[in-house]
Amino acid sequence: MALLAAGLLVAGLLLAALEAAGLESGAVGAVALVHALSNPAASDPAPNNRAGTRAGSNRMRTPPSVRPMGEGGDRIWTIPNAISAARLIGVPVFLWLVLRVRTPTGDWWAVGLLIASAASDWLDGKIARALHQESRLGQMLDPAADRLYIVATIVALAVRSIIPWWLVALLAVRELLMAVVLAVLRRRGWGVLQVSFVGKTATLCLLYAFPLLFLGSHVAGYAETARVAGWSFAIWGSALYWCAAVLYIVQARRLLAGPAPQEA
Repeated sequence: MALLAAGLLVAGLLLAALEAAGLESGAVGAVALVHALSNPAASDPAPNNRAGTRAGSNRMRTPPSVRPMGEGGDRIWTIPNAISAARLIGVPVFLWLVLRVRTPTGDWWAVGLLIASAASDWLDGKIARALHQESRLGQMLDPAADRLYIVATIVALAVRSIIPWWLVALLAVRELLMAVVLAVLRRRGWGVLQVSFVGKTATLCLLYAFPLLFLGSHVAGYAETARVAGWSFAIWGSALYWCAAVLYIVQARRLLAGPAPQEA
C-alpha cells in the first residue's frame, strides 16, 4: 500500500507539471468566465491560440484579457513566487502531519495548512497584479501547487482508509486523460485551454471535501456532520470533475476536426 501511495504521488507530481504547462490558473479562469458570460457564443472552454490573432484571420479569437501561458516576465525573485514556493514547501509538512502524526491535533494543523494555502493562492495573484510581478515561473508554480495539494490530500485520505482507493483511481484516470488530450492539442499547434466554470466548481467542491473528511474521521461531536458534508462535496466534486473533462474533450474534438492554427 505504501508503494502504491508513493507511485500515485509521483504520478501526481508529473500530472501537476503537465497541468501547470497546460491549464491556466484560477485567476485567468475567472477572467475567461466573465468573458463567456458576456458572450454566450463563447461559453465553451475556448483554447488560446499560441500564435495570437490577426484581423481577417480565420483563427479562433482569444479574449483580450486572457493571456496564453508563457507570457510574462522572466523574473524569479518576486513576492508572488516566494509565496508559491512556500506553498510547495508546505506539501511535505502536510503529509507529515496527516501520515506520521495522525492525531486530531495534527489533523487540525493540516486543515489550517490547507486553508492557509488557499488564502495564499488568492494573495499571490492579487500581489502579482498589483505590483506588476507576473512571471512565467509564477504561472507554473501556482497551478502546480494547487495540484500537488490535491494529490497529497487524496493519497493521505486513502492511506488512512478515510476514502476508498477506487475514488483515487477515478480522479487519477481523469487527470491522465486530460494530460493526453492536452498533449494531442499541442502536437496540432493549439495553446492552453481555459479553465471552465464547471472545472473550477469541481475543484472548489473537492477542496471543501478533503478537510471535512479528515475531521469526520475523528471521535468527536462534530465528526458526523463533517463526514456527511465532506462526502457530499466529494461526490459532487468528482462528478463535476468528470463533467468538466467531457467538456474539454468535446472542445478538443472540434479543434482537431478543423484546420491547425497558423504561425504568426
